[in-house]
Amino acid sequence: MADVLLAALAFEAAYQSRVWLPLHNVFFLTVPTKGLLLGVTALLWPVLGYWLGVYDRLDSAHPRIVLRDSFKQTFFGAIGIALVDYAFKLDLSRFFLGLFALFSFLLLCLFRLNAATVVGWIRKEFGAPHYVLVVGMGERAGRLGQALERSAAYGIRLVGFLAPQDEIRDSHIRLDQQTYPVYPLPQLPSLLERDVIDEVVFAVDSRRLAEMEDVLLLCDEDGVRTRVSVDFFPHVNSDVYLDKLEHLPLLTFAAAPHDEILLFLKRVTDMLLASTALVVLSPVMLVLASLIRISSSGPVIFRQVRCGLNGRRFVFYKFRSMVANAEQLKESVRHLNSRDVVFKIPDDPRLTPIGRYLRRFSVDEWPQLWNVIRGDMSLVGPRPAVPEEVEQYKRWQRRRLRMRPGLTCLWALDGRDALDFDTWMRKDMEYIDNWSLGLDWKIMLRTIPRVLSGRGAH
Repeated sequence: MADVLLAALAFEAAYQSRVWLPLHNVFFLTVPTKGLLLGVTALLWPVLGYWLGVYDRLDSAHPRIVLRDSFKQTFFGAIGIALVDYAFKLDLSRFFLGLFALFSFLLLCLFRLNAATVVGWIRKEFGAPHYVLVVGMGERAGRLGQALERSAAYGIRLVGFLAPQDEIRDSHIRLDQQTYPVYPLPQLPSLLERDVIDEVVFAVDSRRLAEMEDVLLLCDEDGVRTRVSVDFFPHVNSDVYLDKLEHLPLLTFAAAPHDEILLFLKRVTDMLLASTALVVLSPVMLVLASLIRISSSGPVIFRQVRCGLNGRRFVFYKFRSMVANAEQLKESVRHLNSRDVVFKIPDDPRLTPIGRYLRRFSVDEWPQLWNVIRGDMSLVGPRPAVPEEVEQYKRWQRRRLRMRPGLTCLWALDGRDALDFDTWMRKDMEYIDNWSLGLDWKIMLRTIPRVLSGRGAH
């Protein structure tokens, strides 16, 4: 809601500034045009905020992240308005568009950097503080208490701590800002009756949690919201969220992207771009197929089994760049292999004359557009590995299989075949951990000049 209001305010401020500035060209908007642009803005800004993940981290983001996210949201929003201008031939003032982007960025940053104060003021004036009780006494409970203290600007109030009688060593706990009482667990019913308790958060060891079923049931009967801190999985780096299968709750750990809407948009993008590319490139591919057939004996298309999403096997297609019996000659050239896991030979003697150029400029990969359309691959993702390589992976390296393999990837931008195997793996993990639709577009756009230059390919 704030994004919509602030974007509309920035729009109006930019419009009035441009109208009243003594510039050479007169600029004004008719009511229908202004309504169209405001409607697009009201739709575009929240959509971009959701797409960029801005709303997932607003209340915990570092100021640097707030500035970065606000800039990206405003930048893409301005591009969207420019596309509307081009599509409808509105002939908007470039100076107006620049002012709109600048004002929008400044207002978003100003609001978001002060969001905690604003929310706290709203709670103070129009709502009530939110009282939280923590169950637990260990280091985990202390960290949770400190986080709740830091949330005081949002109207959060830490009431105290609850713990089994045998764990209580003192009647009070001192945190960063103040001292809080510690209550024995049997006092919970009287606390719920006597004091205002909006939430009870359990921050106990997983073994003790099973012993507290009666406490959870008591809170449930009393209608008190309960939460369970899940950081008793200390070595898990996955995103944690709750799912349901019919009526059964499932605590889910996802070590790879799991947003179904964004993944669906990625798949739609793959389908549209791959289909378009196949149509546009088909005349060139027919010429290449003829040259491959004429220059050496054997099939035009090389087929090989590769590992896809979560280890699924699929048939992988390439223009043949080697002699027809390259697989049979593999053992005779194994001594030239420059990698420990991946079989990669610089200036492979099995390459055909035309195959060297196909490899250098990655033209041999074009038939994989059909793999993309079929759903075996994506345009961007870790490169698909052969099963023999996957069998040699270390445990941490197998996580690269949790993302659909792609035509290009992050490490292709940093050296392609010149990089060592461990760097490949680390770059793939970096891509999986930071994946977004924006990152995919960035990789695709940066891949084009990289491939055209032919640098780093063997």
